[in-house]
Amino acid sequence: MQGLLYDVHGNLKALDAVLADAGGAGVERFVLGGDYALFGPQPAETVARLRELDATWIRGNGERWTATPGEAPDEDVVQGAIGFCREALGDADVRALGELTEQQLLDGVRYCHGSPVSDVRSFFPEPGPDEDELLDGVGEETLVFGHTHLPFARAAAGGILLVNPGSVGMPFDGDTGAAWAILHDDGRVEHRRVAYDHEAAAAQVRALGGGWSETVARRIELARIDV
Repeated sequence: MQGLLYDVHGNLKALDAVLADAGGAGVERFVLGGDYALFGPQPAETVARLRELDATWIRGNGERWTATPGEAPDEDVVQGAIGFCREALGDADVRALGELTEQQLLDGVRYCHGSPVSDVRSFFPEPGPDEDELLDGVGEETLVFGHTHLPFARAAAGGILLVNPGSVGMPFDGDTGAAWAILHDDGRVEHRRVAYDHEAAAAQVRALGGGWSETVARRIELARIDV
């Protein structure tokens, strides 16, 4: 079985809670689905903890934006967070994370960050009008992705199982518990939530100062993007 850890976003408190839960569940191997450091209070510490795992890594838009800020939205929240993250990680880690592969195929399952065609366009709990385009060329029966921070699993047109494990560090579904999932060897998906001190994590971000940190702190506190 594989533990699916997506969208950690530099939230070490959430990650530690999830790893403790994973240990209790007997999970020893992981797929890491991108957005490891950006927007969180402990980027370097989070990446270091992830490197301790037996894991397959892919790149998210967070790693791409941190490596090439000019490709990211020209918004204060995004650019402010990128500046902090780049300084915290250092040039070597910024470059290494930015050079990760965009997709992985393991045991007949395709893993990406947003979708097979984009790291910022993704799927939602209800089918969108562009879903066929996003799935064009996918021949696998299961596709695992993240980016939207919304945990769900459903069948798409053609019978492809779409799996979003949710976000470890910054859920957007109103539940502040850290979200992750287990993909069992028989193909069964087990979504899991872990309560942790999300208020302390928000306080860590807020203490960094700047407009971007207040926005991120509120997202962690409320588990919503529209704050």
